[in-house]
Amino acid sequence: DGFKEKRLSMYSHTGTHMDAPAHLFEGGKTLDRYHVGHFFGKAFVVDAAGQGSKIGREFLEQFEKQLNQADYALFHTGWSIYWGREEYYGNFPCLENEAASYLASFGLKGVGFDNISADPIDDASLANHRIFLGKEMVIVENLKNLESLAGQGFFWFSAMPLRTVEADGSPVRASAILGNI
Repeated sequence: DGFKEKRLSMYSHTGTHMDAPAHLFEGGKTLDRYHVGHFFGKAFVVDAAGQGSKIGREFLEQFEKQLNQADYALFHTGWSIYWGREEYYGNFPCLENEAASYLASFGLKGVGFDNISADPIDDASLANHRIFLGKEMVIVENLKNLESLAGQGFFWFSAMPLRTVEADGSPVRASAILGNI
């Protein structure tokens, strides 16, 4: 006898979400212009917890073999423990620009982070965003529970955005599928 329906109203960069090139670049690729297969792929977690506020290229070089085989590199910095607290928006760990350029050279579909941004909160230039999005990679931000995947090797990763016309970003439902890969 009737139905129930919720009205949703939110920004495209709400919660765990994905950034597309159109987020920064006028005329940049929007999420609806990617093949759905771009949002699924072989992933591994870079355990960067304890690396401090800057993650350098030298640290990433030890993962070269995995980066050559992966579609997604997801960064566990340990910062997600601050979710819901003011500290979450503070001095969270980020890649140095040289490290971001190195990472972008592997032809990945995307990168993911357990914090609010690929760039430091005070970096108005958004240099890392420009590096990744300039290669038409997607950026997944505000991931949780990456600590449980650190050291697991490869797994399937899915981060499906809403199919919205001309989306510069979208909330996603991110998931990992473990097993033989």
